[in-house]
Amino acid sequence: MELIKKIKQTEAEAQQLIEQAKADAAKLAEQAQKQRIQLIEKAAQQRKKQIEAAVAEAKSLAEAEVHKLKAEAENQRKQLRDKTADKIPAATAKVMDYLKG
Repeated sequence: MELIKKIKQTEAEAQQLIEQAKADAAKLAEQAQKQRIQLIEKAAQQRKKQIEAAVAEAKSLAEAEVHKLKAEAENQRKQLRDKTADKIPAATAKVMDYLKG
């Protein structure tokens, strides 16, 4: 009789240990899942920051290039005006002679 009680008590303790182990395993799995989610979110945030930084750098470079190209275009227009300025009176005179003519 005493042996049966001990066996039942041991079975009950074993069952408790099994249940506790299951609970611990579930808790660890949940913690691991939370950590994975946090790591994924952190990686996404880092990617977003890197993309934003790259876009800002590209925008800055593009603006500098636009400014440079505008300055070059203005310089070319000025050179063209300077080159053609002395030819305008002669061309105007030719047109007027032709029209009078």
